[in-house]
Amino acid sequence: MTMLPTQVKCLHRLLQLKHICWCPTSLGKAPSSRLVLGIETSCDETGAAVLDETGHILGESLHSQKEVHLRTGGIIPTVAQQLHRENLERVVQEALERSAVDPSRLSAVATTVKPGLGPSLGVGLEFSRRFVRRHDKPFIPIHHMEAHALTVRMLRPVAFPFLVLLVSGGHSLLAVARGVNDFLLLGHALDEAPGDTLDKVARRLSLIKHPRCSTLSGGQAIELLAKEGDRTRFPFRTPMGQTYDCCFSFAGLRNQINMTIMKNEAEEGIEQGTLLSCVNDIAASTQHTVASHLAKRTHRAILFCKANGLLPSNSPTVVLSGGVASNEYIRKALTVITDATGLSLLCPPAKFCTDNGVMIAWNGVERLREGKGILPPDVDVSYEPKARLGVDMTAQVKAAAIRMPSVRMKIPR
Repeated sequence: MTMLPTQVKCLHRLLQLKHICWCPTSLGKAPSSRLVLGIETSCDETGAAVLDETGHILGESLHSQKEVHLRTGGIIPTVAQQLHRENLERVVQEALERSAVDPSRLSAVATTVKPGLGPSLGVGLEFSRRFVRRHDKPFIPIHHMEAHALTVRMLRPVAFPFLVLLVSGGHSLLAVARGVNDFLLLGHALDEAPGDTLDKVARRLSLIKHPRCSTLSGGQAIELLAKEGDRTRFPFRTPMGQTYDCCFSFAGLRNQINMTIMKNEAEEGIEQGTLLSCVNDIAASTQHTVASHLAKRTHRAILFCKANGLLPSNSPTVVLSGGVASNEYIRKALTVITDATGLSLLCPPAKFCTDNGVMIAWNGVERLREGKGILPPDVDVSYEPKARLGVDMTAQVKAAAIRMPSVRMKIPR
């Protein structure tokens, strides 16, 4: 039966009033391949991409703010906000043009709304709300960490459930992914994230003045110099050694590193802002301790999952994602643990670990497939700078007080 335009309009309005999932393709014959536009502005990358429901990237665009924030010594939220405003419309238009997809052909628009920098999230949400209303498209609000967790499923058939370690400049967490929007949170950062720690150490070491690091982010500079350093010269204590849970803490480690830097500056008779002769060794020791902390907490999470039957007995998997997952040394540290516990480690390529529109569009595809979190174009949505992922199981993990067998963290360079 063919519905009259007035009937379609009335049904559309009824669905809006009931606040249930709405998709115009459900009113008639669905297209052969649904298309999703993804928009990412959670921090300092302005990204957009168009994907089909198989995960094929039809077109994408990304504007990085890295050079600006390197000059200012860190991300200033109001600066990031202004750069998103200046570039978002162009980035979205480029993604659409490269995909040769007219907005009328889109099945939905997916946008990061949590967590992240409030001013940055606001720009993406404001633009997206105008876009979906103008083109009468469903809107899919995206949890940034959910998108990182699911990116690997765009690249290969990874079945639920799996354990995921998400590490970035603003976040670190361990969770069991049981479904597209079904997570058990096992551990999270108690203070700062590992990417933030690496960036702050790099700034304290003035690595931007190093001839090989002037165009690199803090984490990239640490990784580069660490390759030529002695990681045993400065034996920093791995955080939370006597705390038997899966949470992370890096503030105390950064204090250890700062004290070491001050001591060596005094010994070398140089002022803050001058490169130390031992900078490679400090970088190597810092990176090793961060990697060891992440690996040991992941080890306990694996043991907790095994004890509680949270992962499949056949081919259990750990997924490593987020911007810091681009660090090869950290990947190798996680491999030591997964090899010792009989799990497989999967990690997206570096370009998909950092923030981008592709991962947001893919999360939209996954939600569109299952009809989860799909909203009419005029439903009011707010952004959330802070937002936990899934059901909080951290108290149960701590109560289990799992003591881990010794694993030698002999990580190849």
